[in-house]
Amino acid sequence: MKTNPEKLLKKHRQLVHSDMLTVTSHVQRTEGEWIVNTLMIEGCTAPFRFKRKQAYRNIKGQRVNLTYYSSSETVGGMVFEIMNVVRIRIA
Repeated sequence: MKTNPEKLLKKHRQLVHSDMLTVTSHVQRTEGEWIVNTLMIEGCTAPFRFKRKQAYRNIKGQRVNLTYYSSSETVGGMVFEIMNVVRIRIA
């Protein structure tokens, strides 16, 4: 079942949807039973993160449509902004 970004945006006001973003970096690492994917997007300094049970194909250089929300993470006493991805699709 495919999710419609408009339905998600109406239901959750904090979500942001962006189309045709270029992925400049894609890294996957294992964290427990999950694989954490971190994307860097052209023109944005905050990392975009999402978790999956299985490895995701490498999408470096691809254009993607993302639905995400802003969050923050404290590492070594410093606060960093991150984007938590709710929905990702290859454009």
